[in-house]
Amino acid sequence: MPASFPEKYLDLFQKKSFGALTTLMPDGSPQTTPVWVDYKNGDLWVNSALGRQKDKNVRRDPRVCVAIIDADNPYRYVEVRGKVKEITQSGADEHINAMAKKYLGQDVYPFRQPGEQRVLYKIAISKALPVG
Repeated sequence: MPASFPEKYLDLFQKKSFGALTTLMPDGSPQTTPVWVDYKNGDLWVNSALGRQKDKNVRRDPRVCVAIIDADNPYRYVEVRGKVKEITQSGADEHINAMAKKYLGQDVYPFRQPGEQRVLYKIAISKALPVG
């Protein structure tokens, strides 16, 4: 059953709040990566590059967890459990540039590697657990 992000915590997306994205390795063990996180149309959006470990993991098993930590108070966060409902390259370049503007103040994502292809994960929220 879908859940929504707690309204009281939507301000996290107006700040430079980082997420900790956990995906599942082939053996079921967790793999966690710090990520920039966005919220659109009721879903969490995370941007990555094709072929990275988290990309391989979510394509095999869409179950994820994202802890979004308040940039101003690390004891205030929301743990989101859900599933990647869409994986797309459409709009991923524009999205990573928008995230670079928010997090770095730069118009273009500066860490792109030669030949890198950006990918966008849209995560449907099944449970949101606020703390703090």
